[in-house]
Amino acid sequence: MIQVDQIVLREIHLPLVEPFQISSGTTTERRILLIEAIDRSGASAWAECVAGEMPNYSPETIDLAWLMIPQWVAPRVLGRKFGSARDVQSALDNDFRGHNMSKAAVEMALWALEAELRGVSLSKLLGGTREKIPTGISLGIQKDPAAIAARALVAHKEGYRKIKVKIKPGKDVAYIRAVREALGPEGHVMADANNAYTLDDLPVMKALDDFGLI
Repeated sequence: MIQVDQIVLREIHLPLVEPFQISSGTTTERRILLIEAIDRSGASAWAECVAGEMPNYSPETIDLAWLMIPQWVAPRVLGRKFGSARDVQSALDNDFRGHNMSKAAVEMALWALEAELRGVSLSKLLGGTREKIPTGISLGIQKDPAAIAARALVAHKEGYRKIKVKIKPGKDVAYIRAVREALGPEGHVMADANNAYTLDDLPVMKALDDFGLI
């Protein structure tokens, strides 16, 4: 049984080790919204709201989440008894459209809280069976193809199995070619333009198709 008596929102500002550039701009610091759910027993667990600072990826933003969670999301779960975190989604979705990132942040906190109360890992609670999983990395746009190829090689040697390369018009085909040549035909390479292309760019898309992207 879960009964959350308090939900606390905290925002942290995380300076990045290096600037992260995508087609729509460069980020040097991340705003991150954290949610702490506190059970009536005093147990607590944390989750993160994944909404960004700007509505360039999703309509939801951190500022919107700051409004939605206290006013609309948290009241759906505060003081209410749930047999399991599996019951939370229906409570959040009933007569409440959209704002899935805000809802998910609170729901994830309750999943983590249930794991804490049961004394098991969240993975086990969710039915996970593996102790390790492959992971990938997203590499921002670099100054030239040689630079992104070097970064991709370092990431691959560090154990990342999927290399996602940010691109934009003018910094695309040559950059992906350099990464493919560096990692070889077996390397798992993705290209992510963050909605920077239109149908007029079909020749670029066809050229990128030659590199076996996933």
